[in-house]
Amino acid sequence: MNPPFCRFQSLILTTYLVAVVFLVVVVLTALPAAAQYPNPKSHDYDPDNGEEINELCAGCHGEFGQGGGDGEYPRLAGLPAKYLAKQLHQFKIQERNSVAMSMYATDREISATDLLDISIYLSELELLTIMPDFAADTSSLEKLQIARRVFNVARHDGDVERGRDIYATQCAKCHGKDGLGKGSMPQLVGQYTDYLRIQIEDFQTGKRINEPMKKYIQPLTAADIEALLAFLSVADD
Repeated sequence: MNPPFCRFQSLILTTYLVAVVFLVVVVLTALPAAAQYPNPKSHDYDPDNGEEINELCAGCHGEFGQGGGDGEYPRLAGLPAKYLAKQLHQFKIQERNSVAMSMYATDREISATDLLDISIYLSELELLTIMPDFAADTSSLEKLQIARRVFNVARHDGDVERGRDIYATQCAKCHGKDGLGKGSMPQLVGQYTDYLRIQIEDFQTGKRINEPMKKYIQPLTAADIEALLAFLSVADD
């Protein structure tokens, strides 16, 4: 074969391979973008913007992020900012679906900056589980304002001790031994029982996708779930 022709073929092949490698790198770089969730840690937080956005959220989730509708709208107050940002982003890219959220979790309604501001704002809201002792000179208005931030879910009927054991083996590793969350993992105590039940069922059926959660949730029976919910309902009393 003519040596110049061989060199020409080699050049074409090399160019082709370089183009293929480049295309693969571009595709692999682009693919994870949808799975990369916003990180509040490096965000320049604007609390005023967060408070303003919360005025819209409060229509369903309450002024203090306490939720409502017996769990139709979950408690958001005090949940980790990273977790909240991830959930909002999942709603935006439709990795997680909700008829109620579909109107608000859009690029038009909430920008990337807004998403992080409201996530941090909600994470910093604190709810009491019981009324505190008041000083003798505390005004009625002050008592009322504090009372509005007291939130405790009703006790759920079930085998609390069985639920405690299930929680210890299936949940504590990620959500903390006391159920108050761990790192970016949300707290489970202080959340509406009906809301938790729906999430557990959605994880079991695959409606809500999270492989680590599915691993722990899938084996639970209906009786296990009710016992677990009973424990969570009293764990922060």
